[in-house]
Amino acid sequence: MTNMDWDAEAASFDEEPDHGLRDPEVRRAWAGRLRDWLPARAGGVLDLGCGTGSLSLLASEQGHRVTGVDLSAAMVTLAREKLVGRDAVFLVGDAAAPPVGEQRFDAVLVRHVLWALPDPGRALRHWCGLLRPGGRLALIEGVWGSAAPVGIPAERLTGLLAPVAGPVRLERLSGDPSLWGREVTDERYAVIAQVRTSGQECGEVAAAGE
Repeated sequence: MTNMDWDAEAASFDEEPDHGLRDPEVRRAWAGRLRDWLPARAGGVLDLGCGTGSLSLLASEQGHRVTGVDLSAAMVTLAREKLVGRDAVFLVGDAAAPPVGEQRFDAVLVRHVLWALPDPGRALRHWCGLLRPGGRLALIEGVWGSAAPVGIPAERLTGLLAPVAGPVRLERLSGDPSLWGREVTDERYAVIAQVRTSGQECGEVAAAGE
């Protein structure tokens, strides 16, 4: 999956129920989760691996200023079209090291990206360094497939967060078919982590670990 041509996949990407959020029930389910995961007060949200911008749109509708980053220029083009006229910016770049300069955010939102990165621990340290003090990470991940499963187990992800995050909340998502448009049996979950250090201090942790 990490070797997929995401530019080629862009045109059909939204056909998956949890990608395009075209079904009203699926859309409502994700909107409800995001409302709980993201800060209650409107702020800056960095959506990494944003794809066609479906979650970015939900965050924008909830009043947040969204910056989306995706490696696929075709995905970014579709995201820009989806959020035209909204307080949102989309950039082509690497989710592990997003091209946002000195900008800081109230939340970093990442869905189905961390598992595919070569060094997820390093990415987490970098992401928490992009947060304002008291900011949070909203990470949606899983383990997919039975014959040759791919992904990142929840226990591994929470372990990687331990050095940089304070309270960590784990939500199991496999049992909620409204999120996926169907019943699923594999491991799907979200981890919501409050970063316990300031962005600068997280950056220092990242530098020390690199």
